[in-house]
Amino acid sequence: MESQAPSARARSEDFLSLIRRQQTGKLKIYLGACPGVGKTYAMLAEGNRLKRNGVDVVIGYVEPHERAETSAQIGDLEIVPPRESSYHGITLREMDVDAVIARKPTVVLVDELAHTNAPDSRNAKRYEDIKDLLRAGINVISTVNIQHFESLYNFVEEATGVRVKERVPDEIIAEADQIVNIDLPAEDLQERLETGKIYPRERIEAALANFFTKKNLTRLREMTLSEAANFLDRQQRQSSDSERQVSALGNVMVAISSLGPDPGRLLRKAARFAAQLNAQWYAVYVRTPRESAVRIDAEAQRRVADTLETAQKMGGLVILLKQEDVAQALIAFAREYGITHIVLGRRRSTRFWKPWTPTLQEQLLSALPDVDLIVV
Repeated sequence: MESQAPSARARSEDFLSLIRRQQTGKLKIYLGACPGVGKTYAMLAEGNRLKRNGVDVVIGYVEPHERAETSAQIGDLEIVPPRESSYHGITLREMDVDAVIARKPTVVLVDELAHTNAPDSRNAKRYEDIKDLLRAGINVISTVNIQHFESLYNFVEEATGVRVKERVPDEIIAEADQIVNIDLPAEDLQERLETGKIYPRERIEAALANFFTKKNLTRLREMTLSEAANFLDRQQRQSSDSERQVSALGNVMVAISSLGPDPGRLLRKAARFAAQLNAQWYAVYVRTPRESAVRIDAEAQRRVADTLETAQKMGGLVILLKQEDVAQALIAFAREYGITHIVLGRRRSTRFWKPWTPTLQEQLLSALPDVDLIVV
């Protein structure tokens, strides 16, 4: 993955060559472990370098967070005036997507990829705005923190105790043409926080005691470095035409149940695993007669529907099978689709289960000895 400071000019020139070769919009993302590492600063600095190279660059939206160094980087860059709206008496400012498209710059800088827009906006999320800009042939440079990745939601919560509400589907990240990791050691980040370069003075003490602990920052940094490496690895694999046609590392299946544990955790595990393998993944739900619409309650039906919709958003292919025997349905699907890895939720104990009856896990292991089974 590209380093931060030494090759800044080279990165700018690399992206410049990309946008000159292509007619469709390209996406570049500055990725960081947490707020304050310098993503927005780096994005604006590149915007200025591109402008000096004669590229038509504008700011679609930037959030300097009252950081003097970041604000100074705006410099002479043209800003497309944001759209203002009133919500519960508060004036909200959002990127004016229509105005940016009408302006038709070569490159637009759009901060905070995971941002949730005001209720009356064109799209609910900023990443949807960015997709509109890309479809319009406009190249986009954006920023995002690692904790906003949809598939890392559970891992971030477990590592830091923080439940992140604003999340970005992994497919948006996977479709980026370039990702630059803005890396900063935990000690340096804490020093920046203590000197007031990230948050106002009144928020520093609470931040250091909660999110900005050395343990949290180190774990988030590890996740970010891992993601950057995975992205680069996928790009290198996809550079070969043969590898672009067929994944050499197999296919992943996750088994969904209306009664299973935490379906979101299963989906994220499958999506992460498939991304690391550069593999296709399938979310498979077997509807038995016991789970027909007239046999399970509305809450269970809604849970299944929400789970499958989330799987689609995360890039999985949703498969619905109707069969009496769940194990046999999954086994047949795995054989037909060349599944090499299966993600399965740990079985809940039930008073109706007979100890001499093989579990679903045991049946899959017996029938598919060459398939790796991951129990979550």
